[in-house]
Amino acid sequence: MPVKQCRTFPRVLGAVLLVAAAGISSVGATAPAAAPAPAAAPRPLGQIVPAPASVAPRGAPYAITAATRIRVDEDSRESRAIGDYLAGVLRPSTGHPLPVVDEDKGRGGILLRLSPRDRALGEEGYRLTSGPGGITLTAQRPAGLFRGVQTLRQQLPAAVEADTVRPGPWTVAGGTITDTPRFAYRGAMLDVSRHFFTVDEVKRYIDQLALYKINKLHLHLSDDQGWRIAIDSWPRLATYGGSTEVGGGPGGHYTKDDYKEIVRYAASRYQEVVPEIDMPGHTNAALASYAELNCDGVAPPLYTGTAVGFSSLCVPKPVTYDFVDDVIRELAALTPGKYLHIGGDEAHSTTHEDYVAFMDRVQPVVAKYGKTVIGWHQLTGARPAEGALAQYWGLDRSSGAEKEQVAAAARAGTKVILSPADRAYLDMKYTKDTKLGLSWAGYVEVQRSYDWNPATLLPGLPESGIAGVEAPLWTETVSESAHIDHMAFPRLPGIAELGWSPAASHDWAAYRERLAQQGPRFEALGIGFYRSPQVPWR
Repeated sequence: MPVKQCRTFPRVLGAVLLVAAAGISSVGATAPAAAPAPAAAPRPLGQIVPAPASVAPRGAPYAITAATRIRVDEDSRESRAIGDYLAGVLRPSTGHPLPVVDEDKGRGGILLRLSPRDRALGEEGYRLTSGPGGITLTAQRPAGLFRGVQTLRQQLPAAVEADTVRPGPWTVAGGTITDTPRFAYRGAMLDVSRHFFTVDEVKRYIDQLALYKINKLHLHLSDDQGWRIAIDSWPRLATYGGSTEVGGGPGGHYTKDDYKEIVRYAASRYQEVVPEIDMPGHTNAALASYAELNCDGVAPPLYTGTAVGFSSLCVPKPVTYDFVDDVIRELAALTPGKYLHIGGDEAHSTTHEDYVAFMDRVQPVVAKYGKTVIGWHQLTGARPAEGALAQYWGLDRSSGAEKEQVAAAARAGTKVILSPADRAYLDMKYTKDTKLGLSWAGYVEVQRSYDWNPATLLPGLPESGIAGVEAPLWTETVSESAHIDHMAFPRLPGIAELGWSPAASHDWAAYRERLAQQGPRFEALGIGFYRSPQVPWR
């Protein structure tokens, strides 16, 4: 039965009517009144994804009713905005008014409280306390309140995600959850270059990421097949370089206002946008747009295939660095976040000497405009700038020398984002029968995607050298939101858990049970997920 229908009420009502009818026909008298159906037990505290750091069940639950208010700090605009967000999630399914009021307006209900003195909670931690008198969410910072709201949301029945009224009850188990993330960087990448996705489609993905406490949205904005962001000083990048995609579709690009709206919306979900301009390779869309960026001064045709490694900016030409400076300057001005990703992978058409020289010139440009460099892990074969992050996408079968190069860079101060392709790439096929996706890194079923430890992935890489994890979704075969759903879910929540939850909580057998409970929530949210046979879906 679809999750958007009540799973127990129609059955109980039908049984009562049958019993009553049988009593009337057999004895000619009114049947005894049926006992009321017992209220559904609340979800056990902490049975969510990602698993919380500390769970202490205790006492009776709290029930959200028509009398419930959401109380917020009157002096905090962020607290009120988070309260409005929570009310927006709960009102359609509960049918309750759930007014958002100042903290001092009454008692009980759901209290969102910012407590700067709770320093142990850090930037994103929170404490949720639930009991018959109400629920209190406490955080040091607004991001922590928002993460706590996602926990509260998952503690409620999956039908809370419905967009029409459901019967409830809406109860949250009693006790306390105290929760902080394992890693500060927990990302998801969406490749909008191989196939273009609209602002609304990106927003939909942002909302999905928010439920699992992802805090970075990495947008792959340029590649051989398409340039997706307007640059005023080089307008043909978007108008011509963005005019196609894999397979020859119409492509598209974001205006500066479009990009600002994505950044704004992500910030409202406490996600930081990390824009990527891949270089010196993966640049055919730019080379096709401006002939002078090519060493021979001849623009190649636009490209709609999927092969990699054939394109490169002309490293010796001065105009290359005018181009890079202009692009980074304009993109940095649009991006309030800390990071700017400069790619650097699969530059097979660039000599090692040219690659090192290029990175030596480009990394200071990023710093000049107030951003911190991120590059794919090939950056560690050059000279990473101070504070730069390297994003590792290698495989278990990658050479020991490559792994040691990355680990050595980390020991020297370059922190690493872990995105192993045979674990974390959401575009890999689940099995040989998966219709979408690629398989060059192997088949990546749900258990394989989840069952690895970031701290032991690379020999010699200390956990202190790990910035976090990220789940990239490349889009050679992914061209619509339904495809994103199928490839990201249910693997994305597992990568999110690796980034958030303490290492001690890592256990496939327990996780698969908690993941199974997410199935009805996916359905209620309209997420067309892959029903892996490895998971005992409800």
